[in-house]
Amino acid sequence: MADERILCHLHDIPDGKARGFPGLPGGFMGLLAVRRGAAVFVYVNSCPHIGVPLEMMPDRFLDGAGRHILCAVHGASFRIEDGYCLSGPCLGDSLEAVPARVDPEGMIRIPADAGA
Repeated sequence: MADERILCHLHDIPDGKARGFPGLPGGFMGLLAVRRGAAVFVYVNSCPHIGVPLEMMPDRFLDGAGRHILCAVHGASFRIEDGYCLSGPCLGDSLEAVPARVDPEGMIRIPADAGA
């Protein structure tokens, strides 16, 4: 991808866990990343229902079993693999996905303007 930036190293996110990241300076929304083995899924940290951040406590994005992303405000549940809302007030909507790739050195790279 052209015009990329590094989000973090893959090992900075424990396998099966999620981590939040601030957006760009001056930007309103941050990002969240969920790791599943060597794969990482990145989304804008904003519930499609009313645009609030998904977590109430830092890095608390997943349900207790680590199977879904949750909105702490509304209880909406989202698939990790594509951000699709499975239940809650935004049923059928999706989180805004951010293209991400893991480079050969293990760095997670995203578009430079992600989170703007």
